[in-house]
Amino acid sequence: MKTDLSDPKELRFSGLGVSSGIAIGPAYVIETGATQVPEYQVAADAVDAECQRFADAAAKARRQIKKLKAKALLLPEAAAEEVGFLLDAHMAMVSGSRLTRGVERRIREELINAEAATQAEITEIAHSFQGMADAYLAARIADVREVGARLIRNLTEREYQAFSMLPQGVIIIAEELSPAETALLDPSVVAGFASVQGGAEGHTAIMARSLGIPAVLGVHGLLRTPRNGDLVIVDGGRGKVIVGPTEETLAEYRAHRDTLEQEREKLKGLRRLPSVTSDGTPVALYANIELPREIAAALEAGAGGIGLFRTEFMFMNRDTLPDEDEQYEALRTVVEGMEGRTVTARTLDLGSDKLAEALDNRFNQSDNPALGLRAVRLSQREPKLLETQLAAMLRASAHGPLRILLPLITTVSEVRWVRNMVATVAKRLKRRGVKMAETLPLLGVMIEVPGAALTADALAACSDFLAIGTNDLTQYTLAIDRGDDQVAHLYDPLHPAVLRLIQFTAQAALRARIPVSVCGEIAGDPRFTALLVGLGIHEFSMNPSKLPVVKRRIRSLDLRSASRRAQTIMDQSDSARIAELLDEFNAAD
Repeated sequence: MKTDLSDPKELRFSGLGVSSGIAIGPAYVIETGATQVPEYQVAADAVDAECQRFADAAAKARRQIKKLKAKALLLPEAAAEEVGFLLDAHMAMVSGSRLTRGVERRIREELINAEAATQAEITEIAHSFQGMADAYLAARIADVREVGARLIRNLTEREYQAFSMLPQGVIIIAEELSPAETALLDPSVVAGFASVQGGAEGHTAIMARSLGIPAVLGVHGLLRTPRNGDLVIVDGGRGKVIVGPTEETLAEYRAHRDTLEQEREKLKGLRRLPSVTSDGTPVALYANIELPREIAAALEAGAGGIGLFRTEFMFMNRDTLPDEDEQYEALRTVVEGMEGRTVTARTLDLGSDKLAEALDNRFNQSDNPALGLRAVRLSQREPKLLETQLAAMLRASAHGPLRILLPLITTVSEVRWVRNMVATVAKRLKRRGVKMAETLPLLGVMIEVPGAALTADALAACSDFLAIGTNDLTQYTLAIDRGDDQVAHLYDPLHPAVLRLIQFTAQAALRARIPVSVCGEIAGDPRFTALLVGLGIHEFSMNPSKLPVVKRRIRSLDLRSASRRAQTIMDQSDSARIAELLDEFNAAD
């Protein structure tokens, strides 16, 4: 993305606006690869204990690396040898190396905690490597940081607490924020964020929208400019980041922020109005949520239920897997919180850009995680994971209506396998006298890959409902990584192939007489509402903040006109012409 240097008093950057809103505040710059750690003084009489704590963390790291080496032997010979050399280097770094000696020295001389000492030593070593003329040695900075991060994880022995000590109202500037890191941001503390990497439809972007934090991703060159404390504006709607804004610019954006707030207040008046087209056709509007704390936002927006509850948050930012009771309590909170409205909980969809540290060492890293061991494939590889989650879901169903949604399904056999597991887990719970709903929860399938859409008739025949995940469906249909800022501009849900797969799925559900919804990001964009309704989709699930504006569009729609325009669009073969026809129809209403 480009930088505007026209005004010497301020720097303007362009990126991908992924979460709307205006944020104004001081920059908090995250150094690339740096791990955020607590820092505190250690009493002189506690130094030996602190050094022992570090020694224990290093010993744990050696055990972890030894396990990795054992797994590496299963790789092809050439790969095993290369990985072996790398892990040998890592082992050396946690075995009486400059790194470990330096950390112990800092603890004793500076009287600081082991985490802070480790981070300081990593930074010093990395800086010394950067000055080396040998490119190979300079590139080993990544290895030093990786070993340091492992040591810090072992030291903390707690859930990851990135950004836990941020000043109020900051704007985070970073090379990249993972979905797990984004999930930890507190909207009452973090005003907004911007990063060099990332795409509009990646899970980091989805998490930002879910939290309601203005964000811009894919901002090239951003890290070269701001320093901690510099005033920054993040315009998440228009994809702008402004460093060192002038008074004139500040006044303009404050006025824009006030206008957006006034618009939000107007939309609140729609909360209690029915979601029906102008000719009386009901269209159900549900909320997508990532975290239980979003229940209030869903209810405030007037959601008819939860159309997609992503359960991955329970597995992120921790070194252990959540047990059945912990998952049950989280699910119960959501089910009870929705006060009788249906909750659709998706089974675990870890993998791709959503990773769990507790599972990191169990499997080989895929060259292409989006196409690798994730979602239902991971559940089949580790059935105990799914069995535990299904037990928690069945227990939560005793507290209100709950549906189960399966991600990344491609075959009928996968659905049948899960359905059999649901029945088996239910029998086990009944034998234990555990309370559940009288009938088993409805079991639905996410249509996220072309293969699933093309066999939607068969999947509909063995499912109770379908949910179209347009984010992955578009990604897989067009072979575009939606989280890669280099190709994110090519991500186009109006591509004829994507629309035909959506239409085919909707028709399959209609023939099977089961519900079908759209729960991808286009569900929350009023630009697409008329087209989706015209294609026969009358259930939408979206970020709670998008519900009012989509409801407003639905209430202005005439179903027959929308259906005619949808048919005209489906006769087209060019994305640009499709966009033109859709925007023309929207402008006319």
